Amino acid sequence: MLTLDQDTGELRGLEGTLPIQADDPVLRKLVMLIDGECQGLGAAQAAEKYGYSRQRYYQLLELFRQGGCQALQGRKRGPKTNYRRTEEVVRQVIRHRFLDPEASAAVIAQKLRQSGWPISQRSVERTLEEYGLQKKLHRYHPNYPAQTVETQRTKQRRQSEPCDPLSLERQVRQLLADKVSGNLVGLWLLLPEHLRLGTWDLLCGWTGCLGPQVEPRLALQLVHEAALCNHALRHLRSLSQRGFELANGLPFVVSDKAVHDLLDAHTVAEAQELQVALGQIRRASGHYPGRLLALDPHRLRSYSQRQMRRRQDGPQAKAVKVTQTFFCLDADSSQPLCFTLGSSGLSVAQASPDLLAMGARILKGSEQAALVMADCEHFSDELLAHVQQQTPFELLAPLPRVPRNLKLVEALGDQQFTRRWAGFATAKTSFQLLRGQADPCWLFVQQSGEKPEPCTRKAFLCTADRPEAEDLALHYPARWRVEEFFNREQAMGWQRAGTLNLNIRYGAMTLALIAQAALHQLRGRLGQPFATWDAEHLARGFLQALDGDLRVRGDTIVVTYYNAPQAQRLRSEFCDLPDRLRQEHIDPRIPWLYNLKLDFRFR
Repeated sequence: MLTLDQDTGELRGLEGTLPIQADDPVLRKLVMLIDGECQGLGAAQAAEKYGYSRQRYYQLLELFRQGGCQALQGRKRGPKTNYRRTEEVVRQVIRHRFLDPEASAAVIAQKLRQSGWPISQRSVERTLEEYGLQKKLHRYHPNYPAQTVETQRTKQRRQSEPCDPLSLERQVRQLLADKVSGNLVGLWLLLPEHLRLGTWDLLCGWTGCLGPQVEPRLALQLVHEAALCNHALRHLRSLSQRGFELANGLPFVVSDKAVHDLLDAHTVAEAQELQVALGQIRRASGHYPGRLLALDPHRLRSYSQRQMRRRQDGPQAKAVKVTQTFFCLDADSSQPLCFTLGSSGLSVAQASPDLLAMGARILKGSEQAALVMADCEHFSDELLAHVQQQTPFELLAPLPRVPRNLKLVEALGDQQFTRRWAGFATAKTSFQLLRGQADPCWLFVQQSGEKPEPCTRKAFLCTADRPEAEDLALHYPARWRVEEFFNREQAMGWQRAGTLNLNIRYGAMTLALIAQAALHQLRGRLGQPFATWDAEHLARGFLQALDGDLRVRGDTIVVTYYNAPQAQRLRSEFCDLPDRLRQEHIDPRIPWLYNLKLDFRFR
């Protein structure tokens, strides 16, 4: 009788013993089968004696019958082939390693997963180890010369960072692979609006640089700073390490010097072209009805030491130095079309032609001439002639209250007025300016009050024959919306004088115009109460108040928000974002984030 002594590890028979190795799996299984099949012990008792289950006993018996003792040899568990690390995947890993020797295994794995290769970071590490590519390779990239930019790492520390396209992609992907948590991830809700507006193409066109380069990303940082109403010196606060820099496609926040160099490298004419391109996109998106326009100067006190003209805010006010911004606003939607800048010496009549020229390019193709509503400052012979002869617009402005004009208005007889309703009557007559080349205009007069009580009259001059009652009672009061716009949006960068370098001011304020357009679209998706919040309230109470994290899954960046307000409304607008954008015929890939897609979760 042949038995295996479990204590001594010896195989015992009738005539003696034979020592065997304790870890010999084949003999142990073979003796179990002999006991069960030849010695009459049975499957259950034999399996229990040797520490196997009955199911395993029958599996081994079947293997023995098919392949003999060799079949009882233990096999490696798990997949029998490299079904993840295929030959093609291995080639791609080596290719990415040589393309960017500084890229980590996490970055290489992220790129491969984005391209449709389901591979883990550990598999990439194994491949690099097998081919001896763990050490950094010699760096030589003739297509990308060394390029650095000064960054604001913390409030106290600045340092130069590489900003060539390869370094930018590697660092951005590494941050995404490491995951990011912070309270500025609310800013990522603006990214879908940038895709809808075509912001990236606008910025690439303005900077004159291709997408992989750093300049369009610096411009996007300025756009997002404007959206956050954050214009203090960068060394007084830190926006990094909270999700802000990644929204710009950057691994860092650049310093004031880098921003100054970017803005100073572009001219006023380039900023105007950017405004026109943005305005045309917004016009096509339905932001501008293009029926009523409002012109208004916006002046801010300047404390510059430069010699310049001083202006008075009123007859009794002290004359001070100012910087001037001239806005053209769509009065129906309260959205800005464009603006222009000037020193304090520039008059409204001098600034308005450029402003109207940009507005005409934005609204080109309108079937009906838009009515431009201005204030007394815009009343000049030169401007009226310019509007009549060189623009498609019609201008309505108050008639200056000088003795000649007052005498003319008071001379109008009661029979010339048409009573519209109680206490309101209007009159219309032709009017010829004494100077200048303007064609005959139309004088609109509104009379308030009822006889025999004293009535007050106010006169306006219009360059075209229009229905005066509608213009005076309904249209002109809508001009007040330009003041409401300043109060609501000026925190985005229009409430301070800043530098008098017009290239820099023009560039910064034009980029703020892009931020305002994106926020306008975002407000429409958020609904109440966010839609009525001013820019600063929205930035502090929403964009900077959402806590969450970022991570990459496959080819998609997933932004998760925790305890977001009105989460159900946000889910209905932002979840399954790639599919929503495709339905709008918009490419869901984000070009400044290396064509990764974006999606949101609300928990």
